[in-house]
Amino acid sequence: LSSSSDFLFKFLVIGSAGTGKSCLLHQFIENKFKQDSNHTIGVEFGSKVVNVGGKTVKLQIWDTAGQERFRSVTRSYYRGAAGALLVYDITRKDLDADREVTFREASRCARENELMFLETSALTGENVEEAFLKCARTILNKIESG
Repeated sequence: LSSSSDFLFKFLVIGSAGTGKSCLLHQFIENKFKQDSNHTIGVEFGSKVVNVGGKTVKLQIWDTAGQERFRSVTRSYYRGAAGALLVYDITRKDLDADREVTFREASRCARENELMFLETSALTGENVEEAFLKCARTILNKIESG
């Protein structure tokens, strides 16, 4: 833990190959869309210091490979994680009519599994920062409430 932050949270970004995990991480860290994104081999890493409820929190974000053949490599990175963001692609096109997963379906699935749900766009940046901050806020609240 560095002296410049009150807390250090390790987050995982998980999901199938090609769903935009690396693009989401890049949008959060760099505030821009990563145009040419190759499949992650093993694990990519990024970090960002954020303010959550008046506390300085360093988020260590581990972007795991979505391909099955890297499953054994990435499993070891799960240890010590405070949270995970499950990333899926609602469609390979940006057309609401072609959505494969509706907002209602995803929201219901999250609720049934006691998970937070937020739709984001790595392309536009919509809700990207909010997704990470919402997770950090929930974890911090649990720590502070014992």
